[in-house]
Amino acid sequence: MDLFRPDIYQKNIYSINYQALKNAGIKCLIFDLDNTIASREVVIPDSKIMELFYILEDMGFYLAILSNASKNRVAPFKERCNINSAYHSCKPLKRKYLKVMELYHVKDTEIACIGDQLFTDILGANRLQFTSILVNPINSNEFILTKVNRFFEGIVMKKLTRKGLFEKGVYYE
Repeated sequence: MDLFRPDIYQKNIYSINYQALKNAGIKCLIFDLDNTIASREVVIPDSKIMELFYILEDMGFYLAILSNASKNRVAPFKERCNINSAYHSCKPLKRKYLKVMELYHVKDTEIACIGDQLFTDILGANRLQFTSILVNPINSNEFILTKVNRFFEGIVMKKLTRKGLFEKGVYYE
């Protein structure tokens, strides 16, 4: 069950204390795209997303998007935000995470992964000993496979809650 427990749980990407992450030695932030950065209906990043990424780069973070979505879905975010990205990442498999480590020459203790799903984002980060940050999904309009994952995610969340390890809506750093 520990592989599914996020190190940090916040409402959304805008409520994360990035300065605390910087102070803890995090140098690289890996973001999920769908329902983390933007809902599926958003085809290009809005000014709020672009401003956040600009601030994070100004703070000295390396940034990347790892998404299981298609190239066509990820490309507008890569181009408009001028951010490294990977599509069809097959999260929670390790391969694309390891490529980010290699690209930026960072250690596992210097990476934080931010996403909305336990079975892809959090599991992937925890398997590599990265700091894992769970955020609430932006909305409930999701692919059928994601809906299936959410069903099983609910079971895992109930087990984590019973063990006192996690409670939905109770945010922590």
